Amino acid sequence: MCGRYATSRTPSDLARDFEAGLSDAAAGLVADYNVAPTDTAPLVIGRIDASSPGVPPAREVVAAAWGLVPSWAKDRSIGNRMINARSETVAEKPAFRRAFAARRAVVPADGYYEWYAGQDAGTSKQPKQPFFITDPDRSGLGLAGLYEFWRPTPDADWLLTFTVLTTSAEDAEGRIHDRAPLLVPTTALDEWLAPRPLDGEHWRELLVPATPGRLVAYPVDRAVGNVRNNGPHLVEPVALS
Repeated sequence: MCGRYATSRTPSDLARDFEAGLSDAAAGLVADYNVAPTDTAPLVIGRIDASSPGVPPAREVVAAAWGLVPSWAKDRSIGNRMINARSETVAEKPAFRRAFAARRAVVPADGYYEWYAGQDAGTSKQPKQPFFITDPDRSGLGLAGLYEFWRPTPDADWLLTFTVLTTSAEDAEGRIHDRAPLLVPTTALDEWLAPRPLDGEHWRELLVPATPGRLVAYPVDRAVGNVRNNGPHLVEPVALS
């Protein structure tokens, strides 16, 4: 699963990189090297102009809370369990199928964290070792996501929330984890972000697993395990004892 990640590009950099507009809420976001569930982070979405059929969706960088809350939910806390959506079942699951049909997104990330227990995890009291998984040149990742609008009462403000799509990792042994996020290549942005249903299983060909061989993983400071810790030092490599 993807349960913690880093996103440090400025809102203006994201708007430039994704050729997108910038919402007022997103303009105030700052670098976060330890994004955790329920945190607010940047999200790239697409909007189609109904008066201009055939024109690719206009992209916009918005601010959203991590942990998708379905529109029919009675309590926001359900989002705490909806930080990831399994790609194998996302089109059928009641919590995700409406968002998958028309509200797909890209989650900008420098990389994400996973914790590795090690081969002696059953006998050792040593805490799990966090690893940071990123592209080799650290140019930034675009994680495949979904978003949804929710409000507790008809007169309340709308809350924008999101989830990250995952798939089976290539490593059969489960190192570092047996699940990995899906990435949206630049060439697939327009089709993925278009707010309309995707044909059949074609959408799977658009996305790329964030797995070994494509990305690199290296150990980082265990301080990242505490959500109160933040800063660029969390993504710097450390030596293993």
